Amino acid sequence: MPRRLEAPILPDVLQAGLTLVFCGTAAGKRSAAEGAYYAHPGNLFWRALFEAGLTPRQFAPHEFPCLPDYGIGLTDLAKRHSGNDNELPRDAFDVPSLIAKIERHAPRLLAFTSKNAARAALGHAIACYGLQDETIGTTRVFVLPSPSGQARGHWSIAPWRTLATQFALERTR
Repeated sequence: MPRRLEAPILPDVLQAGLTLVFCGTAAGKRSAAEGAYYAHPGNLFWRALFEAGLTPRQFAPHEFPCLPDYGIGLTDLAKRHSGNDNELPRDAFDVPSLIAKIERHAPRLLAFTSKNAARAALGHAIACYGLQDETIGTTRVFVLPSPSGQARGHWSIAPWRTLATQFALERTR
């Protein structure tokens, strides 16, 4: 059963000057319980960051506050709900808040960690993974396959590697 709290389940990891911000839908049950992003052992997020070349080593979920040192931030569409996407109430996603945060912090890239997150934020179906035509303010939008163990049938590291290439290009600008 999803839960709703007044305080965010997981804190945003956002600040000015970030190159890349990852945005998921909501903290999963394990992440909410541990207070760490992508904490379920079956989630490939941390492994994908390392294997794609976005981080110099594979971080553990509890190390998420270190990511800004590498130009990376984190947020979710549902900051006050946790659980699987299909368990979240219809009003769980706070798109206006996400847009305001991205416009305020202006990272070069915003990477949605699933087509579902991108669809909810952008308001339309997503045809393919990768860099999208639209922007949020000056921030370019990228869509990735979900690293969740529940989405393993759609998993591919290739878009994550493409993101890493784009990340490297953006860091040099």
